[in-house]
Amino acid sequence: MSDRPEEIAGVADIDCGGQTALVTGSTSGIGRAAALALGRLGADVVVHGRDTAAGESVVEELTQTGVAATFCEADFTSVEAVRDLAATVRSETDGLDVLVNNAGGLFRDGTTTGLGVETTFHVNHLSPYLLTTELLDHLTDDARVVTTASAAHTAATLDLERVQGRSVNSGLGAYSHSKLANVLFTAELARRLDRAGSNVTANSIHPGAIPGTGFGRFLPGPLPGLLRRLEVVPGVTSVEDGAAEILFVGVSPRVDGVSGRYFTGLGPSEPSDAARSLSAARRLWRESARLLDIEVPLPETDGRAMSAES
Repeated sequence: MSDRPEEIAGVADIDCGGQTALVTGSTSGIGRAAALALGRLGADVVVHGRDTAAGESVVEELTQTGVAATFCEADFTSVEAVRDLAATVRSETDGLDVLVNNAGGLFRDGTTTGLGVETTFHVNHLSPYLLTTELLDHLTDDARVVTTASAAHTAATLDLERVQGRSVNSGLGAYSHSKLANVLFTAELARRLDRAGSNVTANSIHPGAIPGTGFGRFLPGPLPGLLRRLEVVPGVTSVEDGAAEILFVGVSPRVDGVSGRYFTGLGPSEPSDAARSLSAARRLWRESARLLDIEVPLPETDGRAMSAES
């Protein structure tokens, strides 16, 4: 059995020539594997991360396959850095066919960013929200937005009062909450794109519990060591399996026209009850704009919905 993500996802015969993809968090782990697979399928790739040397290494591997690739450094704890990333992508590409919101982390000390927002929520949700909305008019007519969520979202309910102030979420609780935000954001983005008459689709994925991605270093107590030992256990999800989820949702014809869904195991799945709440998704959308001090993206057009967003 092949260990290439494109073959695991059943998309090895897809020709992505002439397409451009941005994969955030693509200097290591599933993001790197997905970026390299997209390059093998013929797509030009914008690589993103914080480690310039690692980013340039991925770019070198991509260019050896004959595609165009570039690296953009951006710290997702910074609003300005995300805006600069979007501006660079807009200036250096003709449009995006695939936007993969994959960058993320778990910060267990309850720190906050310059916005006064808990760091995990900011990095995992607010930055992808901002990047996506900054690039909305740069997406091609039938572009796909793929956001890396997690089954960890099932442990959370939306509580936006806990992302600021003295009683912020931290650790695994903050991570689960941010992953719930990923699923809700995706559903609301899909709904608003559809209402706007756009053919752009948006879906979220669960890549699996993947040893070796670097996530384990954020876990408390003995869990990092346990995760390392899991690397030798047959059946544990691999980096390639996780990247295959991204590839499947990002390029498979089986996902043509599908939007607002949560994927796991190379197929749509039902997220938690909390992740299916329309009111929570709307509230998150509006509150995210408020925290970033921007106009509400893709505003509703009917009077009742506009009143709710004011």
